[in-house]
Amino acid sequence: MNRPRTSILAVLGAAALVGSLAAAPTAFAAPAPETAAKTASANTVSAYAGSAENEAANRAFFDAVMKSALKKQAAKPGIQVVTVTYNTSRAPSFRSQIARSTQIWNSSVSNVKLQETSSTGNFQYREGNDSRGSYASTDGHGRGYIFLDYRQNQQYNSTRVTAHETGHVLGLPDHYSGPCSELMSGGGPGTSCTNATPNAQERQRVNSLWANGIATLKDKGELTTVR
Repeated sequence: MNRPRTSILAVLGAAALVGSLAAAPTAFAAPAPETAAKTASANTVSAYAGSAENEAANRAFFDAVMKSALKKQAAKPGIQVVTVTYNTSRAPSFRSQIARSTQIWNSSVSNVKLQETSSTGNFQYREGNDSRGSYASTDGHGRGYIFLDYRQNQQYNSTRVTAHETGHVLGLPDHYSGPCSELMSGGGPGTSCTNATPNAQERQRVNSLWANGIATLKDKGELTTVR
């Protein structure tokens, strides 16, 4: 898999982001890719149940989405909340889970908002079969998607899987050794875990990441002043 070629960390110049995005060791490695993985093989991938390149994938997805979202909003008169748009046309079977995940995240954080769009969006949701299960994937050039695997979403709580992968879009790393109460522990706690809500630390981290991104670009004169 390729390493991400560009990084919002360099653009923002915020050292705090580096520490915030440090991923914990994975609980177990995902199996080799098959079906949909042929498309994702050239990209960095962060899988729900573990991946050798989780840290790179986490950063790449967050970098791409934040740059894309801020670029679209830079022309607006004031930015208090960054809107990240997504498209669900390629994941029709999971529309209810995606809608619930969006509701959970939008009620949990204040500096970034998820919003569905019929256009391209900042990222996509896709569905299908993949031996790695569900994952977040990006090519590092502003194009990313969340893949929702059929079989895994039958084994694990589907809303938790969706909300977990969406957490990567917002900048959160995996932490498979964490408890069920920690959304980004992913598949670590096992199939009985149904929690789909980020804990206080995860909510604070997302708010901090997006606030720091906006503030840094505003200080550099790349965004208009917040009113």
